[in-house]
Amino acid sequence: MTPTAPAARPRSQPPADADPHARFTHRLREALADGSLVRLQLARPHPPAEPTLDKLLARPVRLRGIDHLALVWRHRSKDITKNLPLDEACALVEELLRSQFHHGHLLTRSHDVQLVHDRKGRWALRAGRIAPDAAAPGASGTTAAGPRAAGLADGRTVPGAHGAGASVDPTSPRTAPAATDEAPDAPGGAYLGHLARQGAADDAPDGRALAHDQARRYPLTLDLPFLAALGVTDAQARLIPSMARKWRQINKFVEVLGQAIARSPLAARAGVADAPPVQVLDFGAGRGYLTFAVHHHLRQAGLRPQVTGVELREALCDEVNGIIDTLGLDGLRFAAGDVRSHQAAAADVMIALHACDTATDVALHRGVAAGAALIVASPCCHKQLRPQMRAPELLAPLLRHGIHMAQQAEMLTDTLRALRLQRAGYDTQVFEFISPEATSKNKMVLAVRRSQPLPAARLGELQAQADALKAAFGITDFALDALFDAEPVA
Repeated sequence: MTPTAPAARPRSQPPADADPHARFTHRLREALADGSLVRLQLARPHPPAEPTLDKLLARPVRLRGIDHLALVWRHRSKDITKNLPLDEACALVEELLRSQFHHGHLLTRSHDVQLVHDRKGRWALRAGRIAPDAAAPGASGTTAAGPRAAGLADGRTVPGAHGAGASVDPTSPRTAPAATDEAPDAPGGAYLGHLARQGAADDAPDGRALAHDQARRYPLTLDLPFLAALGVTDAQARLIPSMARKWRQINKFVEVLGQAIARSPLAARAGVADAPPVQVLDFGAGRGYLTFAVHHHLRQAGLRPQVTGVELREALCDEVNGIIDTLGLDGLRFAAGDVRSHQAAAADVMIALHACDTATDVALHRGVAAGAALIVASPCCHKQLRPQMRAPELLAPLLRHGIHMAQQAEMLTDTLRALRLQRAGYDTQVFEFISPEATSKNKMVLAVRRSQPLPAARLGELQAQADALKAAFGITDFALDALFDAEPVA
């Protein structure tokens, strides 16, 4: 039985005195309400947006039967995703357009709406209808708005290179690009048709996006033997419900690690028959969920892994080594010890997840001393700096609350760690690597060794930044600095 199309709803109007930002947000709310939204993009970020931010993408999704907007902050080397209820998401989009982005592009099944900021600092809302054949399946090369384009609710058509009613960013070339996933700010009809077809593929019969209700793709598959041996899956390769959070954590870690390896000197070894093995030290490996996954991923990436999981509990090491022997996995072993006692001459990858307090500093120093190309740490229990800290006068009202001071101690600790790793020759990031729903210990410090050292002037700037932070908060003892002072690393 063919589903009937929903009846068209009368389009509401924004307040007469609404500015372009409010009118753009009104259009977004309308598109979400009638299920016509295909894609939303915010581009041309400016301060206070992060320097690495490229753009923000958004699309409707359904989570547990409730409509949300999935927002993806696309950085140069990572994506940050948040799923927000529609009202909250729309309010955030308008706020970001007012404060951090100079271009908004809203694409629906029938309209192309752009909020633009020109070189003279003026804002304008430009909108046009998409010709029916541009949104139809199989359309190709149709202009965004041709002779059939008409004026919209804003009371005007916008002349441009694509015909009356076309939406054109004045900073973009006046030619229609070929269909591509990486669209410029002023898309032509081919790209619009591509997006319309792409959005239609995810739709339910009532026209609303399903997105997150469908099966999610992960880097790992559930049929891997080590997952069953570790109790993540059952004998039929089905995920055990109580391990769902662990499963998400394992996959996200593998995803982050794979991206980091691709940017590191280790990438040159992939597929090279006589390349040396990739030496991995995983401190605090526990039962080895991530350790096994790292070993598997390196093999899949064409590298020769030599992975050592270091775990304090000897009985657990014996148990996991028994699983390794049963599965016949070469290049994977567990050893009893901890980050302070385990002896290793060299390492290419150093992993330390949830090392408590200054044990994280020991692991970071060990990684640098071992010449690691990649250091991955998830800090835990930031206790060392908190007793030393005093609030700068300006921040005293903010930090008089204990919870704020604890959060500030955590940020300060990991910032000083990142600055020290930068001075030691690494490009360093601190970020949330998985949702707090999966684990509350979700912060990651990721360091990738640079091929060239920083200039002396830049090293001096990093040192000055660290010194200023410590002086501002009264820090006189920082574990990672003490380790480098006691055992300098060239």
